[in-house]
Amino acid sequence: MRFLSLAGALLATIGLIYLFDSRQVLPAPLGQLLSPQHGIWQNAEPVNASFNEELSFPGLAGEVNVYIDDRLVPHVFAAREEDAYFVQGFLHAKFRLWQMEFQTHAAAGRLSEILGEGPDSRILQYDRSMRRLGMVYAAEKSVREMEKSPESKRQYEAYANGVNAYIEQLPVSQLPIEYKLLGYYPEKWSPMKTALFLKYMSYDLAGGEDDLEFTNARDNLSGMDFEKLFYYLADSLKPIVPNTAETPYPAAAAMDLTPPASADSLYFSFRNDSITITNPDKPNRENGSNNWAVAGSKTKSGRPILSNDPHLGLNLPSLWFEMQITTPEFSAYGATFPGSPNVIIGFNENISFGFTNAGRDVKDYYEVTYQDASRSAYLYNGEWTPTEKRVEIIRVKGQPALIDTVVYTDWGPVMYDEHFRVNGEKIRNLAVRWKAHDASNDGLAFYGLNHAKNYDEYLAAIKNLTCPGQNCIFASRSGDIAIWQQGEFPAKWRRQGDFIMPGSDSSYRWKGMIPQSENPHMVNPSRGYVSSANQLSVDGSYPYYTGNVFPVYRGYIINRMLDSMQQIIPGDMMRMQVDNYNVKAEFARDILLRTNPSDLDENARKYLDMFRNWDLRSDVGSEGATVFELWWQALQTAIWEDEFEKIGLPLPWPQEYALVESLMRDSAYSFTDNIKTPEKETLENMLALALNTATDSLDKLSAEGRLAWEKAKDTRVKHLLKVIDPFSRHHLPIGGGKGMINATNSEHGPSWRMVVHMTDGIEAYGIYPGGQSGNPGSKYYDNFMDDWAAGKYNRLWLMKEEERKDSRIKWTMQFRSS
Repeated sequence: MRFLSLAGALLATIGLIYLFDSRQVLPAPLGQLLSPQHGIWQNAEPVNASFNEELSFPGLAGEVNVYIDDRLVPHVFAAREEDAYFVQGFLHAKFRLWQMEFQTHAAAGRLSEILGEGPDSRILQYDRSMRRLGMVYAAEKSVREMEKSPESKRQYEAYANGVNAYIEQLPVSQLPIEYKLLGYYPEKWSPMKTALFLKYMSYDLAGGEDDLEFTNARDNLSGMDFEKLFYYLADSLKPIVPNTAETPYPAAAAMDLTPPASADSLYFSFRNDSITITNPDKPNRENGSNNWAVAGSKTKSGRPILSNDPHLGLNLPSLWFEMQITTPEFSAYGATFPGSPNVIIGFNENISFGFTNAGRDVKDYYEVTYQDASRSAYLYNGEWTPTEKRVEIIRVKGQPALIDTVVYTDWGPVMYDEHFRVNGEKIRNLAVRWKAHDASNDGLAFYGLNHAKNYDEYLAAIKNLTCPGQNCIFASRSGDIAIWQQGEFPAKWRRQGDFIMPGSDSSYRWKGMIPQSENPHMVNPSRGYVSSANQLSVDGSYPYYTGNVFPVYRGYIINRMLDSMQQIIPGDMMRMQVDNYNVKAEFARDILLRTNPSDLDENARKYLDMFRNWDLRSDVGSEGATVFELWWQALQTAIWEDEFEKIGLPLPWPQEYALVESLMRDSAYSFTDNIKTPEKETLENMLALALNTATDSLDKLSAEGRLAWEKAKDTRVKHLLKVIDPFSRHHLPIGGGKGMINATNSEHGPSWRMVVHMTDGIEAYGIYPGGQSGNPGSKYYDNFMDDWAAGKYNRLWLMKEEERKDSRIKWTMQFRSS
């Protein structure tokens, strides 16, 4: 079957050669691809392939035994930590080399080297945006900081040595197929590449912003309308940490958060220089997660249970690689990042740990004024301050290299200027201040968590996490549960950073960093659980401004369910992770049912009845879920698009709760009227208009046999290159979606589901959409996919070395010093 898949991939590749220019897309000669000795056929792994090996390397100090179980999960046992990280690097490279290197090329702005400039120069523009954002600059600072820590320096170097040991003994015939298709070879690994990978995760989780779009909205809406559309304290918010006597917020900020005296005239006021084009290469705004931990007081066993499912882009090979690392100092199991040492989300014999994205705004733009065309100085506090310049050489396959000189200011790199424009006519010089640029050693947090035995050691470990900010959840075998929103967060006044700030005035700088002790947190609360789902961590009484873009519905339904649960077992938590109840539809139901059937087309009345009889669950087979989704989308468009079209500029779309809550508060919501018509429309008019509009799409889906929710949503997990369909999985039968606990969308969703019961032997379950191998020719490439879609789990086995004869062990790799 895998051989047929590879043959199909070859046919697709040949098609691409004719469709595009083969020298720009797939430079490898066809004869080389078809070579029996070295071509893609060599990547077709036998079904009964053996992974038994005895290996020796001079970089090892002692013995390492790796027991590989029937799911291709390696359990690494090493006498020395450095040897464990060496072997982790080797195994990551053995099973995921192309993926881990491709991701670091993306982080470094080097994709054009292997893919060319792309259609409409899209790939080249992406590379330039990464360079101008300062990704390499940030990674270089992280490497210098990492080298100050003996633990970090040893593990990162050992990990790199392990990756390189694999690369050095890799024959051309066994090169991952993507290298063959694209015609290039792996580079030597280094701690810098690991730093780049971790900065890429910072970009994915803390690199998002809508500052340019929000600036347009400020410039073109009244203050009242702006606050109606873009308020950030939702009525339905259940904050991660409520302000109670048990978990009080700071009474006041640790520093003066008074806005600058010029803010009303320079910052909050209208400016007629709006931005016509914004950056298309932004992280997915749905990047987030769920996590919760319940105390023993709510479980049947009397022991805590921790759950986590990070929501990220769904790709093959998967972002995660499952493994165990055991040394005399610790034994940790869980999801690892190919490209970085340690277990990232998982557990050891004493604690379990997981993360959700904090979503805090740590990236702001400042408009700078150059002294002249040389860009050698910019205006700052009434003086011309010298800039620094960094020359970025961007190599482009088949073309001369592009030389891009990036200016650095006291704010950070100037991302946009006349050489890299954010609009078509006007030139605005926008420097970016991003927390990820600051020196940090965030990887030390995971090292500490892998070793931690209790709450105090967990807290000490996560204090190393500065960016991306995360909601770090914890449960221990001794009975403690906790959550900390951890990171270094700028102390801001209200709305600071929502719009472009003046870069000539230092009073617009961040006031400082919020003291770590004042970050929102809960430890062993009386309610018996802690949880987060990327919602705002606090309510309006918190003295610091936290940003403006936060979802609410997953957090709302998680807390509602946990409030009512008792005698919890792990199976309850697994069922909860894949729950498809649509609480947004619950809130919107009474609004939509105000529709007058007499205002509807005949077919639309059929869909109204379908919605009325729907159970509010977006399960596989549900047609009511599809009706709701398309109807609500049409209603949002009908209510807001007339005002947005009149402005004619890129604007942020209001948050998921904005329309529901606005209509619940006020059925005469001012945006309900269509300003393009002479009549004054009512809500009832717009409800009928929206359903009549949605009916065309619903009829088309019905005619195609795709009205059931999972078919309309059409979840797929695509290969990282996106264009090789035989290496992807399509049409997965899975429910859920935005705002639901099972937040599975078309190409985005739970990338790793984990439930850990903190019993003496640790009872744990997990799964991710993919497989352990990065080789599309292996049966282990996507063998978890169907179970993941069906909501099933694998048992996670924290193995002890004396269990090496267990029937689950299929192969053994032995590493020795040479």
